[in-house]
Parts: sequence; structure tokens; C-alpha cells
Amino acid sequence: MALTAAASTPFWLLGSGQIADRVGVELPVSSLMLCCPAAAAVMLVHRHDPPGGVRRLLARVIDYRRIPHLRWYLPAVFLMPAVMAGSYVVLRLAGRQLPALEITPAAVAAYSAMFVVAAMIEEIGWTGYATGPLQARYGALTAGVLLGVVWALWHVIPYRQAGHDLNWIIGQCLFTVALRVILGWLSVHTGGSVLAASLCHASSNIGWALFPHRGSHYDPAVAALIAGAVAVVLTVVSRARMLPAHPGGRS
Repeated sequence: MALTAAASTPFWLLGSGQIADRVGVELPVSSLMLCCPAAAAVMLVHRHDPPGGVRRLLARVIDYRRIPHLRWYLPAVFLMPAVMAGSYVVLRLAGRQLPALEITPAAVAAYSAMFVVAAMIEEIGWTGYATGPLQARYGALTAGVLLGVVWALWHVIPYRQAGHDLNWIIGQCLFTVALRVILGWLSVHTGGSVLAASLCHASSNIGWALFPHRGSHYDPAVAALIAGAVAVVLTVVSRARMLPAHPGGRS
């Protein structure tokens, strides 16, 4: 975690210049730090693992053979867009003035290409390297919360550089923790697949980018409540896999 933060520091220092004109959504330059978890993982594996460890780690980007059944692609691809759609409905029912949805095949294709590649790079570190050992030690739920807190804090500077206020940042951090618990649930059912985690991670970002237009009017507090409820339900339903077998030890 410290190595990831150290690698991210130069991106944080680049400041809050926007790259919206290039990628179609309002993101600060510091969001390019997405490569840092993978870079940290590669350095650690190169130092501590036997020969071929880095190659095996990078190969997990397309580890579809770990996914036991095609049905697991359904939550990987559609669960988080459903959460985003649910938050849109909640905001409309609450009387929030929202523009009409602008979902076109071209926009979905463009965001999918961008966010899937970005998520694959990032999840090499979070899922490919960090998730498995944490789940083995603490259980999937605790591992998801711990890694989610780190993941959320890692994003705070880019969130602020993007111009968001404290309330937005708190809500988005809570959403981030809930998403990491969901990714942990997906991991225990897909053999720790980086591909499955990447698809779910990317689908969350795609849902945000289409909400309803380049992330406008997105309310992270509402999204966090729905994602948190989903995380709780998944944990209860899969508690045998999400919780450690022994309260104080390994699962």
C-alpha cells in the first residue's frame, strides 16, 4: 500500500488539470495514477516471487479460465449498472431535477473500451496481488472493507482535484468501500479472477459516465446507500464464503 502511494505521488503533484477533452468525462490528470497498483505489484512480485511470477501476474488480466461458469459474467457486467440505474430512479422519485438519459451505442462502446482497459490495469494490483492474501487472512468481508478503505483514501486527492466538495467525497468513499466488498464477493465466486473484477469495476465507471451525461448529477451518497445494501445482501447470502470459518483466524 505504501509503495502504491509513493508511486502515485507524482500524479497527485501534477495537479488538477482536466483530461475531459481527451476521454469525454471530467477527470483530473491525477486519475492517471491508475497504473500505480499494478506497478507496485509487479515490483513486489519481481523482488519476492520465483522466476516467472511477473509473467503469471500479468497473464491474470485475461484469466477467464478461473471463472467457473458463464453465469458469473452477469453480475460482473450488469450488477453495478443496475446500482447506478437504481440511484437514478431514487433521485427522480425524490424530486431531483435530472436531465434525460443519453445512452447511445457509441457512448457505451467508447466508455467500455476506455474503462475496461483502465480497470484491467488497476485490478492487477488490487485483485491480482492484494485481494487473495487478505481474504485468506481475514475473510472476504473484512478484506473487502480494509482494501476498500485504502482504495477510497487513495482516491481522495483526485476527487478534490476534480473540484468535488467534502460531502461528495465522503459519499464516494463510502461507495468505493461498498464496491470493493462487492468485488470481494465476486472474487470468492470466480477463483480470484482479475478479469471478472475488472469487468465489474469498469461497469461501475461506465454507469457513472452515463449518469445521465458524463457523470453529471451523480449523487454518490445515494449510490453508496444502494451499493452498501447490495454488499450486505451478498454477504448474508454468501456468508459461508465471505466470513472466516474461525472468528479470530484464517478461513
